[in-house]
Amino acid sequence: MNDLTRRLQPVDSLTIDVLTDNVSDTYVSKTIFSVSEFANVVNGGAKVISGETLLLGNLGLGLRLTVNYGGKTRRLLFDTGPEGGVFMRNCRNMGICLGDIEYITVTHGHWDHMGALIDAIKSIKEASSDVTVLVNPDMFNPRAVRMSDGRIVPVAIVPSVAEIKASGARVVNEPGPSLLFDDHVYYSGEIPRLTSFEKGRVDHLCKKSPGGPWEPDPLLMDERMLALHVRGLGMVVFSACSHAGIVNVCLEIRRLFPATPIHCAMGGLHLGGVMEKIIPQTVEGLRPFGIKQLIVGHCTGWRALHALANAYGDTVSQSAVGTTYTLKAGR
Repeated sequence: MNDLTRRLQPVDSLTIDVLTDNVSDTYVSKTIFSVSEFANVVNGGAKVISGETLLLGNLGLGLRLTVNYGGKTRRLLFDTGPEGGVFMRNCRNMGICLGDIEYITVTHGHWDHMGALIDAIKSIKEASSDVTVLVNPDMFNPRAVRMSDGRIVPVAIVPSVAEIKASGARVVNEPGPSLLFDDHVYYSGEIPRLTSFEKGRVDHLCKKSPGGPWEPDPLLMDERMLALHVRGLGMVVFSACSHAGIVNVCLEIRRLFPATPIHCAMGGLHLGGVMEKIIPQTVEGLRPFGIKQLIVGHCTGWRALHALANAYGDTVSQSAVGTTYTLKAGR
């Protein structure tokens, strides 16, 4: 625990709008503090429910967080998802204007979390607003995946710092943590890798320099998380992909905020495909934290979702695009 984390102040309420996620499913079982996609698009102006008025799911994650404290309302984006056209359509269909977004916190340098970044910034700037994008230097290495047959396939290059600035945003490109919104939101630094089983993806590669060779990059040490303390409930943790491992993420939150329980963890857990082998350890590794709400989406995978639901019942729910969650103090 350091001075930065000691300064974190609780918020009175937190609202989460799911603007991008892999899953589109308005019928998915909801928590009691959520609003479904159907209701949100009607509230956003739709006169009829149709394919055109609903949202599109695609690989990636993008959330809008609305934070209330001391009579103030502040908003940020937590990643933006992979593709600008879909992201902006989803915002329009939910009736969401991005003009009051003050920060975009980017979790790591993968296209499915940064692909819509420039479009989001341009939309914010069109509303004559200033916006700050938080990144760290290791996010901008070229990346690739090794296919099962051994082929190396590059993935899309994410927007550079220069491109982000050229789109009109201020950029904070620092490796360490930050506090946002008058010390009410914690954006992490590097997440320590402590567990014996969360060793990352062996199929991830990167180049440390533009002309260098492809090198193993299983741990993706550029990944960051976001955390808030909702008064009377506890910590709410956002882990977009959990390349660090969701148990490592929770261990770091407990280290930083030992006096405050984890009430809710939300995001992708990256437990599909080659990572399915660590599902049992992950399920048991989460047990000591006593998390009250685990909202999983994006890269979690259906086997992990089923295993978590079997272990923890109604504590676990599936995120879906178009859903809104609201957590209020003491509720």
